Order: sequence, then structure tokens, then C-alpha cells
Amino acid sequence: MTDDFSRARRIVKTDDFSSVFRLRPAYRTAHFVLYTRPAGLPNARLGIVVAKRFASRAVTRNTIKRVTRELFRQAELPPLDCIVRLSKPINAKVDPATSVQLKILLRTELTRLLASQKLPENSR
Repeated sequence: MTDDFSRARRIVKTDDFSSVFRLRPAYRTAHFVLYTRPAGLPNARLGIVVAKRFASRAVTRNTIKRVTRELFRQAELPPLDCIVRLSKPINAKVDPATSVQLKILLRTELTRLLASQKLPENSR
């Protein structure tokens, strides 16, 4: 387990995002879609896409990214390129931008997403 999120552990180039998006979604939850592609690197890399139309407040978008990065750092994933994309609206404008319930929802769904990628590695 590494606790860093250095540039080597991030997907930053548009071409890298595009090549992962070309593949079918690996796993879905109520609000997120995970795309993966095997990487020829020693470690897993993460890309996060949170559209403003699904999370209109910057505070909410940043919370989603923060929780995703935290769980990614804690997960022991095989060398994959992973993109986590928000696919449905996460909360309404009338609700608080961040709340305990929102963070619990995010952690639950994102943990399930990342755990789905550990299974093939363990079964080999």
C-alpha cells in the first residue's frame, strides 16, 4: 500500500483518458462508473471525472475527488489504469453541499468499485 498520489499514480494525459474510455465500463454503482485497462506500469493509476452537471457545487465535486483519491491510495490494486466517473446527480441544490450522509454514500460506493478490481487479481 502506498500513501502517495504522485504524478506516476495519476492519469493526466487526454490520450490516456481516451484509451481507457474506449473500453467498456468495468463496474457500475448507483452514481459511479469505473473504467479500467491493464497498464504496463508497476502500479495502478487513477483518473477522476466529476461533471458539473451532476454535482453543481465545487465543494461537492472536490469532496468526491478527495474521497476517491483517499480510497484509491488505501486499495491495493493490480497495475491498472482506472477512471472513476460520476454518472448521475449526487445531491440536489437544496441539500447541504457536503454532509455525513453524502460522505458515507461516497465511501460505500467507491469502496465497492475499487474492491471489484481486487477480485480478479486474488483469483489468479
